[in-house]
Amino acid sequence: MSRMVKFLLVEDDEDHAELVKRNLRRARVANSVTHVSDGVEALAFLRREEKYPDAERPDVVLLDLKLPKLDGLEVLAAIRADDDLRDLPVVILTTSDAEADRERAYEHHVNSYLVKPVDFEKFRQMVNDLSLYWGVWNVLPPRTDE
Repeated sequence: MSRMVKFLLVEDDEDHAELVKRNLRRARVANSVTHVSDGVEALAFLRREEKYPDAERPDVVLLDLKLPKLDGLEVLAAIRADDDLRDLPVVILTTSDAEADRERAYEHHVNSYLVKPVDFEKFRQMVNDLSLYWGVWNVLPPRTDE
């Protein structure tokens, strides 16, 4: 049985963030999206620190690589090193197709590595497919904070 998927989108480019949010809303899968714009803010949200004491744990983190303050790989490494977060699914969503970035992401146990297509229609389709995968096909672990 599918349930509403809670995404945490970590993206510093407002245009890219808006495209992802808009296409997740248009996907016919129930989801919610919280957007933060840098790596430090992402970890504060996940750890319920600072301005996020009541943050709900997301089901999936959509993580850009090139972020201010802490880059995506540093955020991913911090998630995997944290006993409370290490099992959280993380999808890298980036413009980088560099082999070194992919290798480092998988060394840090990323769940998926997606390269944002330049073509808008392909990008829209990718976000739609991402929503279907996480919202319909994939069986998420039970929520521990409800």
